[in-house]
Amino acid sequence: MFSPEGPTLRELAVQALSSVERGYDLLAPKFDHTPYRTPDRVLDAVASALEPVGPFGTGLDLCCGTGAAVGVLGRVCRDRVTGVDFSAGMLAVARRRPVPEGPAVSWVRADARALPFGPAFDLVVSFGAFGHFLPRELPGLFTQVRSVLRPGGCFAFPVGAPPRPGSRTYWTLLGFDTAMRVRNALWRPPFVMYYRTFRLGDVGRELARTGFRVDLHALPALGRRPDGSPRARLVVARRLP
Repeated sequence: MFSPEGPTLRELAVQALSSVERGYDLLAPKFDHTPYRTPDRVLDAVASALEPVGPFGTGLDLCCGTGAAVGVLGRVCRDRVTGVDFSAGMLAVARRRPVPEGPAVSWVRADARALPFGPAFDLVVSFGAFGHFLPRELPGLFTQVRSVLRPGGCFAFPVGAPPRPGSRTYWTLLGFDTAMRVRNALWRPPFVMYYRTFRLGDVGRELARTGFRVDLHALPALGRRPDGSPRARLVVARRLP
């Protein structure tokens, strides 16, 4: 799962026993060599799906990490791209990332639950970060996203299809979430990261309550399940006036 440049087992253990912020600060130099980084094929699939929806003026990558998704925003935004994350270590890596041709890129350290922006963006994207938010935090998170979007702006993120009950993936994710719950019951500070709490139906209803119109777009480049349904969809939530 990890390349030779990735973290050692000891480094992963230290990270897992830290807070979320401190854990990512420690992992940042080697994060792009772990399976936790969003794969390029997912980034490319999302960019291709967003191109017909745009173009957009300004874009925000929410919980940007090391900035791997800046290329997605660069493909669909004309004016300016911003990445925001609360880990100083992850942002340090992002700032060293080569910037592709296109709109200017800036990086801001801030908590997604208290964004330091007004309604300045036409598009907000996020990749792989929602497991760090408990279900009770989603209304506040979505309210924050809505507050930084201009009317008619879009909040977009990919969501994978749930694994089939009893499958290897199902048991792997269940085991990981169970281990995290035990860890957080026994150790402080907590490290919030759960794979099975971000359910598409619940998310869609909460986005609608927050003031978004939600559309789903299949991501065919990521394949289909045996029943023909897509393995992943892109949620495009448009801010209502």
